[in-house]
Amino acid sequence: MNNTKPYTVITGASSGIGYAAAEAFARRAKNVIVVARRQDRLEELKQKMGERYPAVDVVVKVCDLSIPANAHQLYQELKEYPLETWINNAGFGNYDSVARQDLSRIETMLHVNVTALTILSSLYVRDYKDVPGTQLINISSRGGYCIVPNAITYCAAKFYVSAFTEGLAHELKAQQAELKAKVLAPAATQTEFGKIANGVAKYDYDKSFGRYHTSEQMADLLLALYDSNQTVGAVDDETFAFTLRAPVFGYAGGSLHNQKAVK
Repeated sequence: MNNTKPYTVITGASSGIGYAAAEAFARRAKNVIVVARRQDRLEELKQKMGERYPAVDVVVKVCDLSIPANAHQLYQELKEYPLETWINNAGFGNYDSVARQDLSRIETMLHVNVTALTILSSLYVRDYKDVPGTQLINISSRGGYCIVPNAITYCAAKFYVSAFTEGLAHELKAQQAELKAKVLAPAATQTEFGKIANGVAKYDYDKSFGRYHTSEQMADLLLALYDSNQTVGAVDDETFAFTLRAPVFGYAGGSLHNQKAVK
């Protein structure tokens, strides 16, 4: 373990954007802690990065974030590491009507996409809000800023991610905290997402979408958000243009009708 340099934590790192993001941060000589359920994929990633970036320390943490208690345990296990950046990327989608959706699957999705993200974000903020150079980046979706037909519950979960992270960014700014909270909103990205969300063994992005990004392209856009002073990095679902900007949702920080602070 190389504790002289801080670490970047990436959940959902066994595939897709998380896998590509781990490689992107390693290219910048950042130590990384990769988290996911599939140990074999994480070990494969660690071996690959060890060959390419031997000076980078790669820590593997196997964790099923659909169980809320595991999120607490994961964070406690990482207390020994100095953490510079935390990226909550773990999550999955579901395509189905509200009337037909599998509620067991939906409960699992909400535990991963909402509950675990909230727990890990909150714990990280408690410990690092006053540490210079720290960042929390939560992965939302274009579906976290618009409603996609046949994916209502998924979009609602991602609206939560977007609103929670933007609100946290406002809160941290008001507290003059050092930590920055940011949200990345990809559009269609060629990952395992399509296969899992549709419950199929194979999924053809070329047939399903006119345009899409690769995981590597999204990892590069994630780095652009990381390097910026903006809160939101979003891909337009029509033009696929990437925009860095201030928070989107309104914030009633200056309203005279807010609840008075309770001491």
